[in-house]
Amino acid sequence: MDKIPKIDRQREHQANERTFLAWLRTSIALISFGIAIARFALFLRQLNLAITQQEPYVNPFSNSENLGLALVISGIFTIALAAWRYNQVFWQIEQGDYRPSRLMVWIMTGVVIILGLFCIPLLLRRDKIPSHSPVQIQPQSRNLQRSIPNLNVRKVIITTLYKQIFLFFK
Repeated sequence: MDKIPKIDRQREHQANERTFLAWLRTSIALISFGIAIARFALFLRQLNLAITQQEPYVNPFSNSENLGLALVISGIFTIALAAWRYNQVFWQIEQGDYRPSRLMVWIMTGVVIILGLFCIPLLLRRDKIPSHSPVQIQPQSRNLQRSIPNLNVRKVIITTLYKQIFLFFK
């Protein structure tokens, strides 16, 4: 009745599960990178706003938030595709009629190439730095006013601390 011995079928199912788990890790990585890229871009924009007191220009098409969103969507798409493929291979193993398919490999290759192409404008874009003197920032509170003169002292303390940590691990 069974075309494949029981032990071989068990090995094939385990290999199928390992493959599914590899796709699962890939999708988690894509989603994590997407969230990190989108949130870090938001942090940089808020930092720029706090320093310059001006809202920075954000390209509506090629920005880090859109790239992060695309990575999250591709991670979700990857896990859905992986679950579909796992189920398809499961039943092919059970019927003794496994046929490898390269379609999923080509789909994921295309998705990664497209996301990589979207990264190129972000890497090539250079924000123009104003040539005039930096904008004077008005402190928001008295505590901030008192802490500004001590900035150089804190910088020296932090730099010394980093040197000590570096020498400790060297």
